[in-house]
This record gives sequence, C-alpha cells and structure tokens, in this order.
Amino acid sequence: MQLTRYTDYAMRVLLHVGARDEGDLSSIQEIADVYGVSKDHLKKVAQDLGQAGLLITVRGRNGGLRLGRPASDITIGQIVRHTESGFNLVDCSSCIIATACTLPRILNEATRAFLEVLDKYTLDDVLKRRTDLRGLFGRSAPLKDVIQSVAEEDDHSNSRN
Repeated sequence: MQLTRYTDYAMRVLLHVGARDEGDLSSIQEIADVYGVSKDHLKKVAQDLGQAGLLITVRGRNGGLRLGRPASDITIGQIVRHTESGFNLVDCSSCIIATACTLPRILNEATRAFLEVLDKYTLDDVLKRRTDLRGLFGRSAPLKDVIQSVAEEDDHSNSRN
C-alpha cells in the first residue's frame, strides 16, 4: 500500500506544527520553505486539517497554525483515515470470479491490520525527538536538498572506499 502525497503533506504539516513549543504558530510559508513544497498545496492541506479539528488556523498578520488538540490525542491512524480517500486495494466489481474469490476478504483483513498498527501510535510518539526536528526545521536549505546532499556525500565517500 502506498499513501498519497496528500497524506505525506498532512503528516509533514502536523509534524512541523507539533514540533513547535506550545503556543507557537507555524506559517504555511515557513513549512513550504522547510520542505521545499508548494505553498498552495499546503494551504489546501492545512484548511482540510483545520476543518477536521487537527489544526487550529489563526488568521491575520501574526496568524499561523497550531495543533487542534494535544499530539497525544491524535493517532497516525486517524490522520491516514482522514487524508486517504479509500482503502479498497482491488476493485472486484467487474471480475468474473468475484462471487467465489476470497482475495477481497484477505486484503480487507490486511488493511484492517495496517490501520490497527497505525492506531497504536500518536503524533506525540512521532514527535519524541522534537529538539532534533526543530534543528532540522531551522536549516536554511529545504530538507529535500539537505537529504539529497547528505546522500550524495555518502555515495561519494562509499565510492572512495
């Protein structure tokens, strides 16, 4: 199973906002700059997360985003269920063996197990290393560029060995 980019962005927004000190606001521009992603995409995600109660959006010149409830009350499963449109791994509606096939039952069981594992973890669990996250968020280059440069350095050092 592969999660959508929308879910990826939702997780990034929630992680960024959740890593802040309580009461501090994050701007969409700041998050877009850190991750090197489209501000317009993040606006849509933030609005949706706000409507779902996962974020509080504060309008105005000094506005921004903060968590809508404690990170310990937001499960990763809740986030994924909210951001993903469906969990049907296959469409059996036009298959000629659908009435005798047990594959959909097996895939549904696997999907339930996947979500049960995600329900065991909260946003707070993912944010255990807040200080480290804040340090990464404070870099001047977008994280994708930092990750790429670190990977290139690793490749270069491995080629010398």
